Amino acid sequence: MVQLTLPKGSAPKKGKEWPKPEGAKNTRAFKVYRYSPEEGGNPRWDTYHVDMDRCGPMVLDVLIWIKNNVDPTLAFRRSCREGVCGSCSMNIGGQNSIACTKGWDEVAGRTITIAPLPHLPVVKDLIPDLTNFYAQHAYVQPFLKTDTPEPEKEWKQSEDQRNELNGLYECILCACCSTSCPSYWWNGDKYLGPAALLQAYRWLIDSRDEATGERLDDLEDPFKLYRCHTIMNCAQVCPKGLNPAKAIAKIKHMMVERVA
Repeated sequence: MVQLTLPKGSAPKKGKEWPKPEGAKNTRAFKVYRYSPEEGGNPRWDTYHVDMDRCGPMVLDVLIWIKNNVDPTLAFRRSCREGVCGSCSMNIGGQNSIACTKGWDEVAGRTITIAPLPHLPVVKDLIPDLTNFYAQHAYVQPFLKTDTPEPEKEWKQSEDQRNELNGLYECILCACCSTSCPSYWWNGDKYLGPAALLQAYRWLIDSRDEATGERLDDLEDPFKLYRCHTIMNCAQVCPKGLNPAKAIAKIKHMMVERVA
């Protein structure tokens, strides 16, 4: 059997256990991944005891409580707090999710682990480097491409044509799906990943777009599209309930249809 090991200096070590808040009667432990490039050395797991009676219901509320009341050096991304921007995506209790809509009471066990999205370089603590992820999104050219002159008012669609976009346009680019995909872990530099391919299909299926052939040509590659093996991790973790694997399967079907 193949023995897989983490690169030297990357295995997390046991970090600091912060004291329990004074007077708290209802606490829960959170084991949080900490890494700072300025400090150097291995990443570590710091343990925080949170007063759940003084904390909101979401995991993001927990992180904000820790930063405000215990450790101001903790770094993480956040913005809308409404499940729209995708900024606070991270691995919570072993599963990718967005912290602002993930309730801490949904995670089993007395100690909850919180880590950055897997298999991405870490900028600091819970902040991953999404440079490659955004470059892949840009590669699929996520905008309308047409050759005919623009109409005076708007490009029209029937109700059925518009309904084809349901389950595609709602993607918030949180990267939960792509970073849960083993094929993306091993081939992230070549395989576009579930999020980018979901967006690719969103424009392929748009009745107003006139660059279908060009878009399929850009995906015709042993790695860009075909590394998907329908493991379905992407659909299981999507916080918006989308199914990137289904979209990828439909792109593959379009590839076959145009050859037939």
